[in-house]
Amino acid sequence: MAADLGVSTSTVFAAFSLALAVSALVGTRAGSAIDRIGGRPVLMATSLVFVLGLAGLGASQGLYSLLAAWVVLGVAMGCGLYDSAFAALVRLYGKDARSSITGVTLIAGFASTVGWPVTALLEANFDWRVACFVWAAVHLLVGLPLNWLLPEVRRAEAEAKATVAEPAVSAALSEPGSRAPLLAAVSLGFVFAATSFVSTAMAAHLPGLLAAAGASAATAVLVASLIGPAQVAARLLEFGLLRKVDPLLSARVAVALHPVGAAALLAAGPVAAPLFGVLHGAGNGLMTIAKGTLPLSIFGTQGYGRRQGLLVAPARVSQALAPWLFGLVLASWSQWVLVLTMSLGAMAMLALLPMRGTRLSETRSESSQASVGASR
Repeated sequence: MAADLGVSTSTVFAAFSLALAVSALVGTRAGSAIDRIGGRPVLMATSLVFVLGLAGLGASQGLYSLLAAWVVLGVAMGCGLYDSAFAALVRLYGKDARSSITGVTLIAGFASTVGWPVTALLEANFDWRVACFVWAAVHLLVGLPLNWLLPEVRRAEAEAKATVAEPAVSAALSEPGSRAPLLAAVSLGFVFAATSFVSTAMAAHLPGLLAAAGASAATAVLVASLIGPAQVAARLLEFGLLRKVDPLLSARVAVALHPVGAAALLAAGPVAAPLFGVLHGAGNGLMTIAKGTLPLSIFGTQGYGRRQGLLVAPARVSQALAPWLFGLVLASWSQWVLVLTMSLGAMAMLALLPMRGTRLSETRSESSQASVGASR
């Protein structure tokens, strides 16, 4: 793309970072729209925005058209990736959405497994513009009809009950002296940002990191190939054995896996590289689910879409910065850059430890009931 458009390679990656920043800005509005009207119309519209963005990218002729296309794709990403899918499922199924969220991540875990080879094949046999147009056609001919098949929201009575049972976070935040919801939201925002930074950094720099740790090119390929299956295996475990486990416990396990694998790699060297890949991939797989189920467990269903957009906004920014920042530190610290990712994992674990799932809502509900009783 860079050679064809007459720009530097770093400019192409900067355009992608711009898209991530745009997605962070529009995610809250998309979540609010899903809260109001459900996921079906929002996700259908997003399919068309993806078509416009990808077609615009394929037709771009220089820097400004490149940037414009990525801005459109940023809007689509903010409205149509995991977080919007999670919000759509919560809008449909309320507290029972956990299994559906896990199912979506289980299927979508193969996105890169399919997407990278197909894109590479199209680019090698045609060119990158054809690849963009093909993916635009997939959004139009496959994504749009599938989103059209989503059920419409027909759960007004169930939502009315949920509203009574689960106080709105905005109301909780507005009450004098109530800081627990705000602290929980800030903590979750940090956890999502820290884990997103680590996963994006690993995705961008894994071969270079393993080479710095003394691993051969063949080992690097092996480790990279293990991450995808490890993600899917962890999600299968969540879908089966862990589906009854508190999402907070799953999240704590997810956060801990990368630091354990990184410590093994630093201590044992290249021989531990496959273990590192498996643990990192499993942690990624579980954490993707946790990003959907943790806010549901802690805050409940009311206003889920808007809240999800707010919680993941810092993660989108950290994703945009991760390849550049991690690359700078890797160049200076070599394999010891893993100390940075381990530290982020440890801080995320510390942020999760004091949280107490649905007890937050339950405690507030009980307090409200006690106040009513006292007034009587």
